[in-house]
Amino acid sequence: MNEILLTKQQIMDIIPHRDPFLLIDEVLELEAGRRVLAVKHVRADEYYFRGHFPQEKVMPGVLIVEALAQAGAVAILSMDAYRGKIAYFGGIKDAKFREKVVPGDVLTLEVTLERLRSRAGTGVATAKLGEKTACRCEILFAIGD
Repeated sequence: MNEILLTKQQIMDIIPHRDPFLLIDEVLELEAGRRVLAVKHVRADEYYFRGHFPQEKVMPGVLIVEALAQAGAVAILSMDAYRGKIAYFGGIKDAKFREKVVPGDVLTLEVTLERLRSRAGTGVATAKLGEKTACRCEILFAIGD
């Protein structure tokens, strides 16, 4: 596995999310404005597992997509031009879910930004469990002050 480039604290210095809604734990690779590779360690004590589902704990797909969006936000807000701003979730296209994400999994989150304009952008996002794709989608961002 790659070395940790950014810790959870350093991620919080870039994006405004905080526990319990900060859904990325580490950044392993970062090309500001282009690409990010981040990690989410899925823990059994995550708040959402109490109700989704008590008999079979599964990470909700919308939270997988949110984790991908947060990783993409790190790639955008690491750029000098966007430091201190907020990247809002603007939309999701063509989301496909292929694998269940359960406690103990290590979810690898890769976002490649395809278009980035002054106030918006798009990226291709993939969440993986090892070599298996758990989720793939296109995400849209809006950048605010």
